[in-house]
Amino acid sequence: MTADIDGSVPPALNRPVLEQLAAFERIILRNPLVDEVLSRARALALPGWYLASGCLFQTVWNVLCGLEPTRGIRDYDLCYCDATDLSWEAEDRVIRRCAALFADLPAPVEVRNQARVHLWYAERFGAPCPPHASSEAAINCFAATACCVGGRREPDGRLVVYAPYGFNDLFGLVVRPNVAVAPASVYRQKAERWRALWPQLTVLPWPASS
Repeated sequence: MTADIDGSVPPALNRPVLEQLAAFERIILRNPLVDEVLSRARALALPGWYLASGCLFQTVWNVLCGLEPTRGIRDYDLCYCDATDLSWEAEDRVIRRCAALFADLPAPVEVRNQARVHLWYAERFGAPCPPHASSEAAINCFAATACCVGGRREPDGRLVVYAPYGFNDLFGLVVRPNVAVAPASVYRQKAERWRALWPQLTVLPWPASS
């Protein structure tokens, strides 16, 4: 780990959760695209929305490794959960709204209705996925514990963060498998890509019992 969080404060590993939360917020907002997507997404008023996973944990890794905050981030994942209409057409309308809202940004914003994930997950990843009752339930199932983070900007500007497994793996640069849904092949593929970009990572093996 080669960089301080803000140039003077050491990384918040093994610190009280409120300190870790404050550090996490400071770090992700160093990525101007994270800040911009969080601000713009409020206007969509999507149910249970979060900016989630890759763009957040990878921003943290970049900052802690002394890299540009946006390095290696391929897209920005916006999730929401709307079970009132599970048709592709309904989700596509939201995708089109987002495409217009974020068209000028230098990286794509990918939006997905988490209530529909179970309809296509097995075909894409080769393992079943239970229906998600909320965006939080979906975040709980991301492939590694450090990935399981989401944030959204409330109308009053307050940042709400969901991190079901805490921040120690994230701040410790530890990639730990989350066996909730994703199969071993998905975890290993992702971990291989991440370690190529962030060689400081410690990648833990998929448990044999799973």
